[in-house]
Amino acid sequence: MLNPNKKINFARYLKTQTRKHYKNIMNVSIEKFDNVNGKITVAIEECDYKDKVTAELKRIGKTHTLPGFRKGHITVDQLRRRFGKQVKSDVINQEVYEAVINYIRENNIAILGEPLPVEVKEINLDDANYTFEYEIGLTPEINVDLAGTALPYYNIEVSKEMIDEQDANFRERFGNQVPGEEVDEKALVKGSIMELNEDGSVKEGEDAIQVVSGIIAPMYLKSKEEADKFIGKKLNDKVVFNPWNACEGDVTRLASMLNIDKEKAAEAKSNFEMSISEIIVVKPAELNEEYYKNIFGPDKVKTEEEYFNAIKEMISAQISGNSELLFHMQAEKTLVEKFGNIELPQEFLKKWLVRRNEGLTAENIDAEFEKMIPSLKWQLIKERIAAVAEVKIEEADVINHAKAIARQQFAQYGMTNVEDDMLTDYAKRILDDKNSRSRIIEEAGDMKLFEAIKQTAKIEAKSVSIEEFKTIAEGAQ
Repeated sequence: MLNPNKKINFARYLKTQTRKHYKNIMNVSIEKFDNVNGKITVAIEECDYKDKVTAELKRIGKTHTLPGFRKGHITVDQLRRRFGKQVKSDVINQEVYEAVINYIRENNIAILGEPLPVEVKEINLDDANYTFEYEIGLTPEINVDLAGTALPYYNIEVSKEMIDEQDANFRERFGNQVPGEEVDEKALVKGSIMELNEDGSVKEGEDAIQVVSGIIAPMYLKSKEEADKFIGKKLNDKVVFNPWNACEGDVTRLASMLNIDKEKAAEAKSNFEMSISEIIVVKPAELNEEYYKNIFGPDKVKTEEEYFNAIKEMISAQISGNSELLFHMQAEKTLVEKFGNIELPQEFLKKWLVRRNEGLTAENIDAEFEKMIPSLKWQLIKERIAAVAEVKIEEADVINHAKAIARQQFAQYGMTNVEDDMLTDYAKRILDDKNSRSRIIEEAGDMKLFEAIKQTAKIEAKSVSIEEFKTIAEGAQ
């Protein structure tokens, strides 16, 4: 079933059609019932299609064979008897379709959806002249005055805490592993791991699980209770823990921890004792030229002040997307509330949606359509704004947006100094996927649209803390 919350793109149907040099000689007319509903009538006579039927029959004759005739030597009369009715039907349908499309285009008729046959019936192919009628939904007139519209925009302040946290993450990521004296949350713990009996003694025998050189990373244990047993321990300390609980019964992880097969791991539910022989901790990287280069690339940061300013700018760029997303949500809501008093060809759109979407029926369309109305109105408002502002999507816009997505993806893995050539190459690979390309084109179009809104509307910018922003965003849902 069509998702009622999905924004339906009612971009004009004709934009998807291939422009043809076609001279409309048929009798085509339009009747407007009101501002948003109408009917197109096409009267087609034999002279409009006769020659094309003959031409199509001759084309078929070049590729088909009939008993008693060589390939390419079938008479037109024989072809007409064999294929005439089907070809006539196909040609008439195509001619009428093109006549409707071209009439709409040549007369600049703005429609929603696509023309729907008023009555679907089998035509009498013994007749010579025919009349076809198509129901159309007309795009309503919309006046969107952005100049007098106030829209909020919330800029998130980058706090010292946010900068310090990012600094700590960077320094840890580019730090070195060194011997430590005490286990912390991010330490690696090495030592023997011995299975215990129920009385707490070390289990012995052939079936006892004994790991001479084991490694435990408390931060990766699924159970916080078990992980906490290691925190604060020192060299030569012993830790009694339960590996089964630590892995929450994940036999794959348990088998790896205890160096046993999965079958045996499934039965390993006893307590174990780890004798700590080595503690490995991360020594944060020092602030120096090499470190700055690793984070931001060569010659971009040279001093500590520049380093923290660069972190602030990076965080600001990352969280600006949240500000933009909230602006889009609030702008859409405000503009629909203010300019959404739009007359829609509701019954026509219901019919079109039912024909276009599996799961929508005459029985459920009323309820579903009611949910769609805000999205439909927003789509029309968007199209009007885009038309007035002359918003156009160029290939460069699409590539730049794909590069921005790629830059964010690299940043998630700490790669903040990716070269532009690599970003461009990665962006093009993203765009090779048709689904990804369609999504990115839509997103790039929305970005340009909202930039146009910012240029015209009255933007009320305000700086807020991350906590204030979260509260505002939650209230906007």
